[in-house]
Amino acid sequence: MYSPKYSITNDILRHIGEIEAAKELIENAPLVPSFEKQFQSDAVIRTVHHGTHIEGNDLTFLQTKKVLEGETVMARARDIQEVVNYRNVVGFLDELAKTPNYSETDLKEIQARVVERIVETSKIGMFRTTSVVIKNEDTGEVILRPPAFFDVPFLVSEFLSWLNSPVAREIHPILKAGVTHYIISAIHPFIEGNGRTARSFANLVLIKDGFDIKKFFALEEHFDADPGIYYQAFSEVDKTGEKVFDRDLTAWLAYFTRVVAVELVKIKEKVKRLSLDSRLKLKIGRQIPLSERQMRIVEYITDQGGVGMATLKSVLRMVSEDTILRDVRDLVDKGILKKQGSTKAARYIMVNK
Repeated sequence: MYSPKYSITNDILRHIGEIEAAKELIENAPLVPSFEKQFQSDAVIRTVHHGTHIEGNDLTFLQTKKVLEGETVMARARDIQEVVNYRNVVGFLDELAKTPNYSETDLKEIQARVVERIVETSKIGMFRTTSVVIKNEDTGEVILRPPAFFDVPFLVSEFLSWLNSPVAREIHPILKAGVTHYIISAIHPFIEGNGRTARSFANLVLIKDGFDIKKFFALEEHFDADPGIYYQAFSEVDKTGEKVFDRDLTAWLAYFTRVVAVELVKIKEKVKRLSLDSRLKLKIGRQIPLSERQMRIVEYITDQGGVGMATLKSVLRMVSEDTILRDVRDLVDKGILKKQGSTKAARYIMVNK
């Protein structure tokens, strides 16, 4: 049975730590339902737009949003259909997540929905029956030779056997999703839709393992932000072995975990701000505009319970003491903080109302 090859590097460990910390905060933040719905809607739009854009779809982010909202857009019919299809796939993953195991049928059904009304019927939900090569569009250079078509059923079966095994269940969901993303892409089981299918199946792994994180994230945005780095991460692994199952996935997993960490840290910061805004409004009775520095001060004091100026200077290293003091005094005037003591050892704490 297949067993993925990779090493747990310091970078991967650091990324996993950042992911776990972000996940904990996001899942436990006291957000009102309207904010959660907004985050989820935004994540779907970003997933669909960037997940199709990286494959050559010409719709802008705004056009994608309009299509998903049912508005008419003047654009190529194929581009519109790709967006509709990928939106349907995102919703379909929730259905698949209810099943106990991963199956070949699931994989084929995802691809079928990705390419519905785009390719001929014989290529929908069917493994390819011809060999293919992937070329650089600009130079014509062959950059990947996926396995021969007659090996595809065996390779998919072996991989899914591993993915359903007790061994795989013990692997961290982020690493397992990363392995899934690479292996399905490398096997290239279909004539069309392999990238979107691989990314969707990797997302399915995250959902099944409880890492959907309120469905706030969109990894595709980061893949699409710099496709060169995305494909370079694949290429580094491709060079480590002629056969897909012999390759060392370390470089890819370092990249993949970094992408997940960057996305979730970004979401975490948004959630923290909204959560803090909500708490302050509830505490003070009105919305209070705060600067970025003041947000950091309030967040830090909320976490620590109370701090003095010496500590705040270490938190805001590039800011002068006079500026910090001015920010703190403004927070005191606004009724958010209060001062304990009147000497240099004075501490600032949150006001309880």
